[in-house]
Amino acid sequence: MTDIFLYGSLLDDGLRAVVFAADVALRPAQLDAHRVVWAEGQDFPLLQVAAGHVAQGAVVTVTDDVLARMDFYEGGFGYELRDVTFTDGSAAQAWFPRGGLWQAGAQWSLADWQAQHGALSREAAREVMDYMGRYSPEDVLRFWHMIRVRASARVAAAGRVVPSLSGMTRDDVALDQLHRPYTNFFAMEEYDLRFRRFDGSMSEEINRGVFVASDAALVLPYDPLRDRVMVIEQFRAGPYGRGDAAPWPLEPVAGRVDPGETPETAARREAEEEAGLTLTGLEKIAEGYSSPGSSSEYFYVYLGLADLPDAAQTVAGKAEEAEDIRSHVLDWDVFAAMMQRGELTVLPLVLAAGWLAMNRDRLRSQAGTR
Repeated sequence: MTDIFLYGSLLDDGLRAVVFAADVALRPAQLDAHRVVWAEGQDFPLLQVAAGHVAQGAVVTVTDDVLARMDFYEGGFGYELRDVTFTDGSAAQAWFPRGGLWQAGAQWSLADWQAQHGALSREAAREVMDYMGRYSPEDVLRFWHMIRVRASARVAAAGRVVPSLSGMTRDDVALDQLHRPYTNFFAMEEYDLRFRRFDGSMSEEINRGVFVASDAALVLPYDPLRDRVMVIEQFRAGPYGRGDAAPWPLEPVAGRVDPGETPETAARREAEEEAGLTLTGLEKIAEGYSSPGSSSEYFYVYLGLADLPDAAQTVAGKAEEAEDIRSHVLDWDVFAAMMQRGELTVLPLVLAAGWLAMNRDRLRSQAGTR
């Protein structure tokens, strides 16, 4: 058994339950000559030696199994256990960051963390802890951003309820087992589950695999004064895997919605990153699943108002993500003819094109062209 001083996010009952997978008793404690601060730009805290300060927290006594789970969870963030001594002479161990890995920020607040990051962090921890015994803590740190992106999507899904016509809810699904056989930039999950049938009975256990991706913002830039759209072209692994002879499809500008970002903010950011555009307005077209039978991917589709002169055509993209993205500015008549000939093979682009066809006169009138 080992005594551990907790001072940060593991004081949250929900996160602690996920990481520990065991009940423990908390004993309030304070550590003199230390302080707890945010890791700059991150959603977790640091414990620092600091004369004249007091770190508030709690001591828990954990088994070797629980300590191993803590070590896996904390180790991925570059933390290590060190001995600490309290003013009454009692001792424990606490997690400190390895030198130079994180920079100190403002004073830590558990309440602020719970309000701003709690739901996402608990969800992310469920995925992290499923990798224990399969990946190293260093691997988890490498996956960490995309784990948080997926967790953010799950939190967003839980917060938006679209009633089913039959009245079925998530409570009508019995999950027997969840497997996570693959993770990297994307992930795969496999479910053994049963669901309620329309006659009220439960189905037999079935196995279903799900491609787990982020929520994504997609935007079709449109210049109502010049009556032009912009589409982008880049190599895509999906068409290549299907055997497409030309795996460079035309698409709208698109990218993931990062944690803490609204879909609208993501749409504007991606327009800047992928096409060098500053959007002057956004119109919501639709939101929904791209392929609900096999993927968690969820799209927010927009029409983005922009200035599209000939010079707007560029080659751009983030080098660290091996992006090589060419943008094309097309007159509306050319674009509409391509749609009619079936040359637009990415369905969100077809959706956006159809919406623009219905709203083009209004947009042009509002821009003063008629």
